[in-house]
Amino acid sequence: MATCKNKPAFLVESCLLTFGLVSVSEAALAESWRAAGLDGAPLCWIKDGEITVGTMEEYLPFRASRPSGKFALDDIDAALAGRLSGALTASGTMEVCRRLGVRCAVSGGIGGIGDVKGEELCPDLPALRDLPVALVCTSPKDMLDIPATIGWLRNAGVRTLGCGSAVCTGYVFNGEPVALDGEWNGEKCAPRTLILRGIAPELRLKDRDILARAVAEGKEAERAGRYYHPTVNAALDRMSGGYSSKIQLDSLISNVRFAAKLTEAE
Repeated sequence: MATCKNKPAFLVESCLLTFGLVSVSEAALAESWRAAGLDGAPLCWIKDGEITVGTMEEYLPFRASRPSGKFALDDIDAALAGRLSGALTASGTMEVCRRLGVRCAVSGGIGGIGDVKGEELCPDLPALRDLPVALVCTSPKDMLDIPATIGWLRNAGVRTLGCGSAVCTGYVFNGEPVALDGEWNGEKCAPRTLILRGIAPELRLKDRDILARAVAEGKEAERAGRYYHPTVNAALDRMSGGYSSKIQLDSLISNVRFAAKLTEAE
């Protein structure tokens, strides 16, 4: 079951907001969201075994409770049965979209193919292939094999479209350009479509040694049985003086505003 007053046009994932923006307080998050005119933008999460869709105002008390769960596509049924609480990844959000008949999900950095325990093939990729939901995101995350990720999607029949560019050059760091299937040209939401809206290259972090050190901390957390991606994000936040969290939040906000316009006529 899902708690949802009205069927939304799109849904925003809650994993980045819950775990990834370490130095962003609830008050700062609320202010940034409000300043962007997103008071009504719908987020989704799981609370006490129930899928919940709500506004930022409704989500913030959940974030402040510091939930520990992080649920992807394949975790949702167990989370509901176990009456668990946690944030939803991109694939988890896409599955909620499918259940509610929503055609578009919004994320920041997504998973892919990489050296991450249990996510050698992140569920975000099969979700894009199998679910009738388009995804608006920024990029696959920098610690992943972005060429292999885009290649997997292409071979699976998922269209990858860039906004203002036909290449992907990374998430919060600049990397080698990876060719996409083309540029977004005003197309409406369609299944098997990933729309990438990269952070401006001049705004990204420059020192890739920071990434290497953050990845090392992520691997250590992985060996200790903790989540990899939140640990990497926390390390990046600390090493960049909060800047990595700022540009990720700004990018997510931009993606949400784009999705609102993309779906407003549907």
